Amino acid sequence: MSDLKRSIKLTLLFMLILGIIYPLTMTGLSRLIFPEKSKGSLVYNNGVLIGSTLIGQKFTDNRWFQGRPSTVDYNALNSGGSNLSMSNPEFKKEINKNIEDFLIKNPTVKKEDIPAEMVTSSASGLDPDITVASARLQAKRVAKANGLSLDEVNRIIDNNKNGKFLGIFGQERVNVLTLNMKLLNK
Repeated sequence: MSDLKRSIKLTLLFMLILGIIYPLTMTGLSRLIFPEKSKGSLVYNNGVLIGSTLIGQKFTDNRWFQGRPSTVDYNALNSGGSNLSMSNPEFKKEINKNIEDFLIKNPTVKKEDIPAEMVTSSASGLDPDITVASARLQAKRVAKANGLSLDEVNRIIDNNKNGKFLGIFGQERVNVLTLNMKLLNK
């Protein structure tokens, strides 16, 4: 009987520590250290919530930079990829459609210059960032649609790029929503 009492007490103690104290402590610390990120990095325009820099969104108009394709149509409740293998005919059909769509929107780009990230969806389907190279491929279209010079759009890209993860991993990237907000305010 004493073992049962001890196990019940330990269970209750760990429920209190790990279920209440720890989460509240981490939430409090994150609000102090990272106030914007802890609230979801929400972006407002004239007091209206338009998105989060942590979750990708669908931008279809030529005026906007576009992110990676999403198999879940950027629905955060259904986060996930297609899980199709490269040998799957459906995967190949999806890639070819994405290539075609990208070339229609960006006719000055050659097929072989399209980065894989712009035609393949991510594992989450919610990537908010693209590489600087992918943004530059879209810059001519975005500049023309917004009545801006290519140099001005490239400056927006340069002023909003994020470095490599820990300074060495991956590639320089830009947040698609952030870029589009900069265009909106031009």
